[in-house]
Amino acid sequence: MFSKKAAIGFIFLTLLIDVTGLGLIIPVFPALIKDLTHGDNSAASSWNGWLLFAYAVMQFVCAPILGNLSDKYGRRPVLLLSLLGFGIDYIFLSFAPTIGWLFVGRIIAGMFGASFTTASAYIADISTDEDRTKNFGMVGAAFGLGFIIGPVIGGLLGGFGPRVPFLVAAGLSLLNTLYGYFVLPESLPKEKRRPFDWRRANPVGALLHLKKYRGITGLVVALFFVYIASHAVQSNWGFYTIEKFGWTEKLIGISLGVVGFLVGGVQAGLTRVVNPKLGNVKSIYIGLLLYTIGMLCFAFAGNTWMMMLSIVPYCLGGIAGPAIQSVVASHVPMNEQGELQGALTSVISLTSVIGPIMMANIFAHFSRKAEGMYFPGAPFVVGAAFMLTSTVIAKYALKGEKP
Repeated sequence: MFSKKAAIGFIFLTLLIDVTGLGLIIPVFPALIKDLTHGDNSAASSWNGWLLFAYAVMQFVCAPILGNLSDKYGRRPVLLLSLLGFGIDYIFLSFAPTIGWLFVGRIIAGMFGASFTTASAYIADISTDEDRTKNFGMVGAAFGLGFIIGPVIGGLLGGFGPRVPFLVAAGLSLLNTLYGYFVLPESLPKEKRRPFDWRRANPVGALLHLKKYRGITGLVVALFFVYIASHAVQSNWGFYTIEKFGWTEKLIGISLGVVGFLVGGVQAGLTRVVNPKLGNVKSIYIGLLLYTIGMLCFAFAGNTWMMMLSIVPYCLGGIAGPAIQSVVASHVPMNEQGELQGALTSVISLTSVIGPIMMANIFAHFSRKAEGMYFPGAPFVVGAAFMLTSTVIAKYALKGEKP
């Protein structure tokens, strides 16, 4: 039997490789879309919104199924299936001759995109109340470190052509699948598994099932608004910085490397110090307010150094994530953690159905100089409003929670 510490190390490395592959493609995605559609930056951002929409719809439908399968068969096989799906997606993206093939790849990734869902259930399996927030912070740290390595390398590889990073990402994902097959241990004992139930494995059923945990409903609604808001950044970063500051793929990669460095520092270091002192409730409030401030700073940044400086408050907002996950997971028994994480992924996927289309089209509209008011930072203002809404909802949802 593997020790808890070793298991955390295995899941950390698995997620690190996974996120590095994802980060590789971000700096070059705008260039690839423009190459395939022969359009300008505004049109490419709109196409990107629809690609994220296709991915999110499939993930919304499939995430609860994979979460429930992980409660029946264990976390390991579902995680390996997810990693293999990403590898196949990157291969499609590498060789896509038309924009239609990009949609095929994104649909495949959405069907099997449950690596963070299953990893979160894995972490919940092996965590106690005392170390749950710290362990969820390691998931965020893997995400941050992967975004230091991936975008920087992706930006450099983009100099050899917009498709090269996709090939490297495909190789990483397939190697990660092999790594997990030979090294990753199972976290859910057979005696703690439960039968698969289609009524709980569809997205609507999974979301309705969350209602039985009264203590988390308000937080789930707050998370909904957080993830809607986050698409102001996720859907538009490359397009916005190209439009407003004329950034290259290399500079986009470096900026995302800075984001990754700060996210990793916050998740792996700061949360271990700040969260125990503040408690989960205060960490959530302060984190959400910092996200709001960061969004507004992005919207009104006047040059490159201001944009880079604005990354700091936004990334410090990351203290909220592990705290929210810890509170939510503490209300759910071990043999339903996979279902919980699948349902939460459905919530996130639902926001990814709405968020990219909303934010990409807001950017596309306000970045057309001929359309009237030119303000490419508009999505960030909308995102800040959603973050503030989430803070208010969380305040009411956490009234009965321990500080």
